[in-house]
Amino acid sequence: MAAKEKLDMFCYQCSQTAGGTGCTIKGVCGKEATVARLQDNLLFAIKGISAYLYHARELGYTDPEVDAFIERAFFSTLTNVNFDPQEFLNLAVKAGEMNIKTMKLLKKAHIDTFGEPTPTQVRTGTVKGHGILVTGHDMNALHKLLEQVEGSDVFVYTHSEMLPAHGYPGLRKFRNLAGNLGKAWFDQRELFANYPMALLGTSNCFLIPREEYRDRMFATGPVYIPGVRHIDGYDYSEVIAKARSLPELPDAPGEYVLTTGFSTSVLLGHAAKIKDLVTAGKIKRFLLVGGCDGPSRKWDYYREFVQKLPKDTVILTLACGKYRFNDLDLGDIEGIPRLIDLGQCNDAIVALEVAQALAGLFGVGVNDLPLTLVVSWMEQKAVAVLWSLLALGIKGIYLGPIVPGWVNEDMLKILVDKYDIRLISTPDEDIKKMLG
Repeated sequence: MAAKEKLDMFCYQCSQTAGGTGCTIKGVCGKEATVARLQDNLLFAIKGISAYLYHARELGYTDPEVDAFIERAFFSTLTNVNFDPQEFLNLAVKAGEMNIKTMKLLKKAHIDTFGEPTPTQVRTGTVKGHGILVTGHDMNALHKLLEQVEGSDVFVYTHSEMLPAHGYPGLRKFRNLAGNLGKAWFDQRELFANYPMALLGTSNCFLIPREEYRDRMFATGPVYIPGVRHIDGYDYSEVIAKARSLPELPDAPGEYVLTTGFSTSVLLGHAAKIKDLVTAGKIKRFLLVGGCDGPSRKWDYYREFVQKLPKDTVILTLACGKYRFNDLDLGDIEGIPRLIDLGQCNDAIVALEVAQALAGLFGVGVNDLPLTLVVSWMEQKAVAVLWSLLALGIKGIYLGPIVPGWVNEDMLKILVDKYDIRLISTPDEDIKKMLG
């Protein structure tokens, strides 16, 4: 069978669409293929912003400027509105700026509500008692659940992007927050089947379940899955009852302990020491290695990459991409951990704040710091974060493990020529380029 050719574009949003099925070369309206792809790019970024904005709004935090931008950006993608590729690039950069505002807003909401994160060790096994496993990104939903089980024999475990919850004082104060199970989002079908506990999905990265555990799965917030009970609001009594109806889990410690909870204030509290270590040549380079994880073996790159980095480097990480290597013991450099978990994907704002603070400390621009960004992407929030980095003028980002499907040669040329985006190759080759 011949391989399918990659379409120049695909658009079927108006009645003029070619053959009634979709324009694939050029829009009947006159829209060029690259414009169609830039429209898609903008829509994906807006979706990512919307997820962060939703969680901030849950906690009572909003931003009318971001709301207004989302309206304008959506409007720009309607039929016969905007045919200018440069303007869509401008809107993508603006989306990055608005995502920075949104990530700051969400971080403020989390800190105001749950306190500022501090480094915390998190067990990876189970404790004796009934269990509820929470996946997704919603700290507020987790907080409401913890309030309802506190002091009982039902213990709550985090999964994937919920791991950073343990860093927040207002969440880890609950005795019934017992630990973290599993790794990134895509392990859940096997993980959920292996642990007889109630399951609560709070946001995206929730997979359609296997039948063997569908009856003990619940969804809340924007998550709806056929055959899965949806909880409106924050009354989790059904989830708790289901947990109690299942066998108790054993007291079974995991094979390793994870550390999370490095906030901006924590890291800047060590700024003087970090500067001294860099000046003395004891820290040669910082590398932000983070983003989305995925089931393909292409993501194996990131573990090998981190393992091969020399011991005079410090790795900052965030989002579920950290699970490729956050079980490794990389030691420290005179008390500064070599592996620093900044939190969820939206905590990219912490990385940006730290980078800007270090640039000020050394009296240089961010691009002149001994800092390299190695970013993995899987879904729309990562698109918003990438454009945030580009909006700040950060150059030389290594992107992987694959080129986004909507990026054609024209778009890739723009990203490479204007923003110095670099595609990953092999860990050995890339480390050689980065460390010179």
